[in-house]
Amino acid sequence: MSDQTPNLEDMNARSREVFRRVVEGYLETGTPVGSQTLQQTLTEQVSSATIRNVMKDLEQLGLIGSPHISAGRIPTQNGLRMFVDGLLEVGDLDGGDRAKIDQTMGGNDDDVSTLLDRVGSALSGVTHGASLVLTPKHEEAPIKHVEFVSLAADRALVVLVFADGHVENRVFTPPPGQTPSSMREATNFINAVAEGRTLSELGSAIAHEVRARRQEIDVLARELIDSGAAMWENKGESTERLIVRGRGNLISDEDTADLDRIRTLFDDLERKRDIADFLELTDEGEGVRIFIGSENKLFSLSGSSLVVSPYMNADRKIVGAVGVIGPTRLNYGRIVPIVDYTAQLVGKLITDRG
Repeated sequence: MSDQTPNLEDMNARSREVFRRVVEGYLETGTPVGSQTLQQTLTEQVSSATIRNVMKDLEQLGLIGSPHISAGRIPTQNGLRMFVDGLLEVGDLDGGDRAKIDQTMGGNDDDVSTLLDRVGSALSGVTHGASLVLTPKHEEAPIKHVEFVSLAADRALVVLVFADGHVENRVFTPPPGQTPSSMREATNFINAVAEGRTLSELGSAIAHEVRARRQEIDVLARELIDSGAAMWENKGESTERLIVRGRGNLISDEDTADLDRIRTLFDDLERKRDIADFLELTDEGEGVRIFIGSENKLFSLSGSSLVVSPYMNADRKIVGAVGVIGPTRLNYGRIVPIVDYTAQLVGKLITDRG
């Protein structure tokens, strides 16, 4: 293997075509591509011996390899990366795929979490891979309404309704002696302050208003307001933000070694680890990114590839991401426009609802 990273510009036209045909053949069939197969597809008519010599050179460059003695060749991870960066032809989004994804956007009464769950199911169904949807933090979503509900003498519920339709119910222990009147007063006070603000903004706003209007607020209501504010500052588990659909698509027709890697991937997904890192994969801004094999720091043990794109809110801030994970021989040219379109659609959904 060469010590230097090969460059497409340093390869002649024949080498580039042989390399491209090997990769495309592997991505299409999942099997090694031999010299006789290449001889039938190359633009230039050359002998099998000449093709084998070219393939040997490509192998020395670390771009292709042979899984078995006397077998054809398959691309290495470095080869797939070079192909994706320099030779990949991204097709237009298929009309049928677009329609299936568009269908998930129906149901205006559904909250965002329900819609994103449907988006994940559609994405895995269309791509035949596992879909990953990172939902927005609702701490950053505007609040529409807050309600306190008494459950028992020592238990109360605060209902948070966000502008995008998402609803959260959080149970907490209220200060002793609360009455229906203090509940109503606290609810009215918070709603006067909360509407249009995010949870991250609400705490300081409430504290300011309580200080300014301290004499106007009943003592019990003020204690309830303080308890509620302290409770919802607990942002909850970020691990709940990752929706994974289509795991079963990854285990069909795999050999035992691949199944072991897939099980490792499943363990990662079940634990939903490193979700913050998942969003950081898109930190270079808008657009689709492709991570192949060990380039993917989240799922490097699985031998998988990840195609991922962020989506943004109305302020052009990245608030989540959608992606597809599958074997390294993904049909990248088809998957990229699907992920790109889905991310744009989800971004529009978040903007319209937020």
